[in-house]
Amino acid sequence: MERPKNKKFILSLILLIPFVFGGFIPNETMMPAFRMKKIVLDAGHGGKDPGNLGSRSREKDINLAVTLLVGKYIEENLPDVEVVYTRKDDSFPTLKERPQIANNNKADLFVSIHSNSAANKSAFGTETFVMGTKHFEANFDIVKRENSVILLEDNYEENYEGFDPTSPESYMMFNLMSKVYFENSVTLADQIETQFKNRVGRKSRGVKQGPFYVLWTPSMPSVLVELGFLSNSNEERFLMSKTGQEYMASAIFRSIRDYKNQIEGK
Repeated sequence: MERPKNKKFILSLILLIPFVFGGFIPNETMMPAFRMKKIVLDAGHGGKDPGNLGSRSREKDINLAVTLLVGKYIEENLPDVEVVYTRKDDSFPTLKERPQIANNNKADLFVSIHSNSAANKSAFGTETFVMGTKHFEANFDIVKRENSVILLEDNYEENYEGFDPTSPESYMMFNLMSKVYFENSVTLADQIETQFKNRVGRKSRGVKQGPFYVLWTPSMPSVLVELGFLSNSNEERFLMSKTGQEYMASAIFRSIRDYKNQIEGK
């Protein structure tokens, strides 16, 4: 039998021997483990946009206070996670800029924090939204209210390519959203509502879907948290208090910590 004259060919055969005889078999343990390294926290509204108004409170202030506390707890207890804020003061990042900050930073998670309001002053409780159009009609009022922030922006017609937050027809575009992050988003949202209910003792209105613009473009799992109703005097008083803000922030932090452990397989 004629011997191969190509030394590279012989070397290739030698390198293949461990694979053929089972001495080296690639498996899952050789794949680099996922690590949640960066999270973007978004305090809803801000600057010229006060958000919902209670009898004594402005949504933008409560959102910022709770968001900064969540970031503080993460930095103190999860030193391997970098926290990026869309705002740390009374500024007004646009609705488009908020998820762009997450995308530009290649974040692993996006959490937008808000406070609710309703014409019915007795309405109360927390709810956490993920991107979706299920039960769109039932949630349209809150979706319209949050997305209408763009009407305060300069050149919004051009920047949002004709999107009208007050028109149900404009939301047909959201049916094209990617489902790739949906499951992880729901996992985090469910943990947040569970923490609110079981650890803080708040009424949970559950995990819901909504075509929020701020949840449409992030390239990572994303949720929008509604801390409670500022239109309800008791809930407003709780969310204005230092204790209430600390409790709500702690619940969100614990949810993020547990979610991190879960997806990292710990």
